[in-house]
Amino acid sequence: MGLELYLDLLSQPCRAVYIFARKNGIPFELRTVELLKGVMLPVFLGEPVSPQMLAATLAELDETLQLLEDKFLQNKAFLIGSHISLADLVAITELMHPVGAGCQVFEGRPKLAAWRQRVEAAVGEDLFQEAHKVILKVKDSPPADPTIKQKLMPGLLAMIR
Repeated sequence: MGLELYLDLLSQPCRAVYIFARKNGIPFELRTVELLKGVMLPVFLGEPVSPQMLAATLAELDETLQLLEDKFLQNKAFLIGSHISLADLVAITELMHPVGAGCQVFEGRPKLAAWRQRVEAAVGEDLFQEAHKVILKVKDSPPADPTIKQKLMPGLLAMIR
């Protein structure tokens, strides 16, 4: 029996491991796991986000992106230097979460956009799109079944508080 990877491609760390293994030719059998059993938390909660919370979150994201550019990427091709590393995979898969929600994190940030293009080229466009296919479809997901939502809501709220 070979390597079996139990992954949910909605998960940022799982996507990073998936890309790393595929790109490095590590043979594995993908065992798909649905951590939220097909339910995405924002869609599941179905609660509108207040404009104040959205503004604060976007401001924090903007600060984080600026820090990524200024302190980590600087004038390098990749986060660690001239070659792609696991750090790049972890960072790019994290940034694809807001992209999946419709937030254009690379817009107006040419340095970050160029880095994303280099990462995508380094791993291969097909693999990059394959790994992020699920997260990029999240905003199109239907709301959760109300009875399931009612049963799971207390536990989910406890996890995010």
